[in-house]
Amino acid sequence: MDYKKTDEAIAKLSPEEFRVTQQSGTERAFTGKLNDNKEPGIYVDIVSGEPLFASSDKFDSGCGWPSFTKPIVTENVQELSDNTLGMRRVEVRSQHGDSHLGHVFPDGPKDRGGLRYCINSASLRFIHRDEMQAQGYGDFINQVEEVS
Repeated sequence: MDYKKTDEAIAKLSPEEFRVTQQSGTERAFTGKLNDNKEPGIYVDIVSGEPLFASSDKFDSGCGWPSFTKPIVTENVQELSDNTLGMRRVEVRSQHGDSHLGHVFPDGPKDRGGLRYCINSASLRFIHRDEMQAQGYGDFINQVEEVS
């Protein structure tokens, strides 16, 4: 698949999705549609469709945003220095869509690498495991837990 940012994809964004992905905004904690999602599948950039995270790497950090231990494809995630708001953080952006996703912190589960990718729901589109093949993401099914 060809993952890229297009004017058409940007035009389809809701005002909140635009604010988060294009203006580096942050949705309010515990308000995102994917925060409590426990279904098997993958999370892709809402703008470009590039695969970012797998449900098997999602965990409940209690922070109010979807949290993951690692990207599904490391090359699709950029980590940039962010010194805004008087803090030193690491911003997470999608490689092809250049969407602001959130931040990564070193306080994740130690037994799973120690990282917490704290990601805005507004920057993600969830694709259920049952739809992955049909939507062109069949190569990632082996990285998603089985449907029970």
